[in-house]
Amino acid sequence: MSGPDADIAVVGLGAWGASALWQLARRGIRAIGVERYGPANINGSSYGESRMFRTACLEHPGLVPLAQRSRALWRQLEQESGTRLLEPTGAMLIGPEDGRIVGGALRAAREHGLDIEVVDRDALRRRCPAHEDLSPGHLAVIEPAGGLTLPEATIRAALDAARAAGARVITDTRVTALETERSRVAVHTAAGRVLHVGQVVVTAGPWLDQLVPGLPLEVVRMPTTWFTPEAPHERFTLRRLPVFMRELDGGDVLWGHGTLPGGTEVKLGLEDGGKHFRVVDPESLDRSVSPADWSVLTRRLAQAVPGVGREPSRAIANIYARTPDGQFVIGRPRGNPRLVVAGGCSSHGFKHATGIGEVLADLVQGKEPVFPLGFTDPDRFE
Repeated sequence: MSGPDADIAVVGLGAWGASALWQLARRGIRAIGVERYGPANINGSSYGESRMFRTACLEHPGLVPLAQRSRALWRQLEQESGTRLLEPTGAMLIGPEDGRIVGGALRAAREHGLDIEVVDRDALRRRCPAHEDLSPGHLAVIEPAGGLTLPEATIRAALDAARAAGARVITDTRVTALETERSRVAVHTAAGRVLHVGQVVVTAGPWLDQLVPGLPLEVVRMPTTWFTPEAPHERFTLRRLPVFMRELDGGDVLWGHGTLPGGTEVKLGLEDGGKHFRVVDPESLDRSVSPADWSVLTRRLAQAVPGVGREPSRAIANIYARTPDGQFVIGRPRGNPRLVVAGGCSSHGFKHATGIGEVLADLVQGKEPVFPLGFTDPDRFE
């Protein structure tokens, strides 16, 4: 038996996988990253030009320390790459005080002592005129530390930093199977190549359960849309319309942000909430878009954010994997000493990418993560 090709293979180099490869390599671990497509491609979940960053994690208070650590690591990656990756625009969480968005943000902020500002309806309408049509009693939680992350640039920066630290990156290569052989793992590829490594980290996003069967994941198709305002106006700029999530009457959640510097488009969309998007097979995904993809959104925009137009100026079809409880799956399934998984981003995982990369490197080395993530245990559904 020949020696291993590396200590670790990372399968899937989206935001989580690229960050893991960077963290492994900078610790001096011999690592190979394998990506089915090219770097920062459009096929998985980590693209679309921008992502919201916030530490007021309404999805679970236990995610707050992970987001805080992720922010610090984003700054570290910026220093190593010389690339701006996180724009501190501030972030707004808007809706009724006892609703899911504002209520969850307030609970997370109180539990972790976050720096936030709470503003009422009138103050928010003055500050952000695009949100002028707010329902009575709605308010906003404003987090100054929030902002925008840049997904494609982040992935490229992490991969460049990983290479600089000694990692190998293999692209346009599909992994078809993982096979444990005595004290190592055989990583089989569609081209017939087999890599032998000590452990494998699988961060394959919508394709995770194809390589690690038994995880309760489903893949959701989510349209992503941009709108060109009917008339240019300062209220649609990123300065006046920073990244936000807004719970509307009826429970739909609108998200988005204003035009980026030098740009003309406002990015706006709806959360799924189990109502709007369909479950798909990533192998047979139809990536074409039609008015059916944005009809519900545009009906809500006509009142919620008037003036952005009736049809998007641009639209793409995104996909992501979600779990039954909306939390990630991170860890060793059934205690497998050769396998670590991370997936089920459930459409709120990008903001944690750099921190998750560090967590995965700790797990590979047998270290306890700095903060407890028991609620992401892959075996919790059994």
